[in-house]
Amino acid sequence: MSADTETGAVDTERGAGVPDGNAGVPDGNAEVPDRSAAVPDSPAARLQALFEGHRLTPTQRRIAHSMVRRAADVPFLSSVELAEVAGVSQPSVTRFAVALGFDGYPALRKHLREVAPTEQTAAAASYNEYQQAVEAEIENLRHLAEVLADPRPVQKAGRLLAASRPLPVLGLRAAASQAYGFAYFAAKVHPDVRLLDEGGTMIHDRIDAAVRAGASTLLCFALPRHPREVVDTLAYAKQAGLTVVSVADSAFAPVAKVSDLLLPAAVGTGLAFDTACAPMLLGRVLLEAMCDDLPDAQARLEEFDARAAARGLFVE
Repeated sequence: MSADTETGAVDTERGAGVPDGNAGVPDGNAEVPDRSAAVPDSPAARLQALFEGHRLTPTQRRIAHSMVRRAADVPFLSSVELAEVAGVSQPSVTRFAVALGFDGYPALRKHLREVAPTEQTAAAASYNEYQQAVEAEIENLRHLAEVLADPRPVQKAGRLLAASRPLPVLGLRAAASQAYGFAYFAAKVHPDVRLLDEGGTMIHDRIDAAVRAGASTLLCFALPRHPREVVDTLAYAKQAGLTVVSVADSAFAPVAKVSDLLLPAAVGTGLAFDTACAPMLLGRVLLEAMCDDLPDAQARLEEFDARAAARGLFVE
């Protein structure tokens, strides 16, 4: 479909290759994506592929999540250093390596060093810290493009979002801007979008109100540092009967255990504050997938354009 100058676009879906928070293995209803056409070639993608299909404990998921976020550094970290990064004990790191099928952490690190690039290009070596941050985001976008080679997870998410009336969209703290951006554009095509970007005691009341009004799905944007309130809110939403679709920085993010469908998009960690280009783009992709399942989406956009022109809303 075409989009106005304020709208984002495109499509996708999550298959069994992205583990849920409870098992780390595919659920029986998910379709298994064919990954042969897109071999991961980034450090984060290689780690994701390594972890897929393993049943991980909550502590092990925390280690996996930390490793994905520090994918370029992990092959050079000791078990003690990785334990500090993940906030776990050193024996937990050893048990994690064994759970992945290695004799211990040294064997895991050796494997990671063998599959990781060993040299930087001359140009990359000359980048300053700001350029390195941009290059890291470009790599995150490349990884997202690889994930989107299988469009089924996002297409499934789009159907769920389009069918939910109303559609609550949750994002707290660092993720609030992602939720606001999605809700702003979604409101142009979806008849009832409800933004939940402030926490507190009333957030459960707002979820209850959405459920009473007929909501079936909640969309959550979850970014580091992950507020405990987001996990608690998603658990409450599931208890209330909502299907939870989450966009998070990793398939092993804390919200995985309370999400029915998780779509990962890595964040950049090279600056003092994380950068979130990939999650933002994935949000626009979800918008397009949702539009594809809203028969009157194009008509709503055209109606908005006509009203905007009549009001002189935008400078041409």
